[in-house]
Amino acid sequence: MAAVAEDLTGKVAELDLENIAGAVREALDAGGEPMSLLGAMSAGMVEVGRLFEKGEYYLADLVLAGEVMKEGLKILEPCLAVGSLGNRGTVVLCTVKGDIHDIGKNLVGNMLTGCGFKVVDLGVDVHEDRVVEAVRSHQAGAVGLSVLLTPMVDSVAAVVAGLSKAGLRQKVKIAIGGACTTPELARKLGVDAIGRDPVEAVRIFASFLQA
Repeated sequence: MAAVAEDLTGKVAELDLENIAGAVREALDAGGEPMSLLGAMSAGMVEVGRLFEKGEYYLADLVLAGEVMKEGLKILEPCLAVGSLGNRGTVVLCTVKGDIHDIGKNLVGNMLTGCGFKVVDLGVDVHEDRVVEAVRSHQAGAVGLSVLLTPMVDSVAAVVAGLSKAGLRQKVKIAIGGACTTPELARKLGVDAIGRDPVEAVRIFASFLQA
């Protein structure tokens, strides 16, 4: 089965959208264990991240890698135990209130899903109360906030305040990302990290949610 796993890893790493679904079906028919196949696909996403950091892949390639993972998971997910896709922890993602940009958020969500996290994507222009409720109802250990526009920075502060008021701030880590974010801003807002790209975001959330 090592060759089967290697093939799935390669399909994801090579952005083979056309053939990934068929490869997953073949792997399952050959007796592949679903969690092992998921691990092989996730390894492909790790390789995509490595190539991105080397400058060999670009943002468009990360988008395509996310689509490849989605196609593979359509076949694999029904065979997985309940909760398997979230076995690395739960992350609530959104673009903050007043901001409707979602490209960066979607990239991060795809990368996280591909790497084994459960992602609760609330969308764009999200009020802080919805973030608080999502953290509570999904027992999330981390929150990712996207903010592209400087005037909307106050919405990040509102999420931090809302989580604190609800007694959840000490139970959840918060990362921000977007064109207007800086390390200084992260410190000022009282969040735990800032991510510059989807690959770094995966690394950050992995550190947040490690056992």
